[in-house]
Amino acid sequence: MKKCLIAHCAPTLAGIKTANLFSYKFASKEIFAKDIHDANMILNPKGIFVEILYIGNNSAQILVYRLSRLSVDLVRDGVMEFLKEYGYRTDSINECLSRLKERFLSCNIPHEVGLFLGYPLPDVVGFIKNEGKNCKCTGCWKVYHNEYDAEKLFARYQKCKDIYWRLFSQGKPIEKLTVAD
Repeated sequence: MKKCLIAHCAPTLAGIKTANLFSYKFASKEIFAKDIHDANMILNPKGIFVEILYIGNNSAQILVYRLSRLSVDLVRDGVMEFLKEYGYRTDSINECLSRLKERFLSCNIPHEVGLFLGYPLPDVVGFIKNEGKNCKCTGCWKVYHNEYDAEKLFARYQKCKDIYWRLFSQGKPIEKLTVAD
């Protein structure tokens, strides 16, 4: 699990991104449950949470997020109004995450998940309206609004991933690589 967290979630661990989503394959649900528990024991004190959005027979969709950033992102202009169109209630982050899990069951990967990952609302709306086509550029997500800023951000995320992978490969533990809120 730690390798996956470093490989897929370095920008979140570093405190420069709200969240990351990744698919995780496992051989045993019991070992997987322990891996999730252990990851939360390490990361929760630093303000990061590991949440299972969907679990199948031998794979899961995992959301790793910074609660402080997600709380801010979901109240940005227009975001909650947009999410209400998909049945989200604005009462709490936990209610939003519960609804996101429901949406994963019905939609495989619902497009509004981008808002939980820190993607700009215009890009999420653009992706839905354009059915994933006609984007200005592609990186961590498909960009429909401000490609210049997005490309700078993509480069920053990639540099972070490269640095974190190198440090982790050299033996630096995930606990030391994770920035606390």
